Amino acid sequence: MGKKFQLTGASVILYKDSQVLLQQRNDNKCWGYHGGRVELGEIVEDAARREVLEETGLTVHSMNLFGVYSGPDLYHKYPDGNEAYIIDVVFFSNDFSGELKRQETEVDALQWFDMNSIPDNLSPPIRRALLDFVSRHQC
Repeated sequence: MGKKFQLTGASVILYKDSQVLLQQRNDNKCWGYHGGRVELGEIVEDAARREVLEETGLTVHSMNLFGVYSGPDLYHKYPDGNEAYIIDVVFFSNDFSGELKRQETEVDALQWFDMNSIPDNLSPPIRRALLDFVSRHQC
């Protein structure tokens, strides 16, 4: 039986013009933005940048805090049976560089989506933050 725990996450919504970059997770085949666990003693902003680099190959330069999300909808069950309730510190940025390269162990695909055509199959823990971002940034 898996363990239940609380996880602090750091995430970045990458956007340019009227598009957001999303990744399709290979464990649940859902789409989401980029992020992951903040390691013990790690600065949240550093964790967010590290996760983006690991998952996309992109280096985030400047970013802004979008919001802090928590609650029962930020639940994720991992393939190993562990269950996490997430507190997600979400940043946004259009200041990044590098060549797009997906992390093969966790990411099936990376794709730019128009903000008015976000896919329906969003990863449940990121749904609320991403839809909030899109509703505030649509042209």
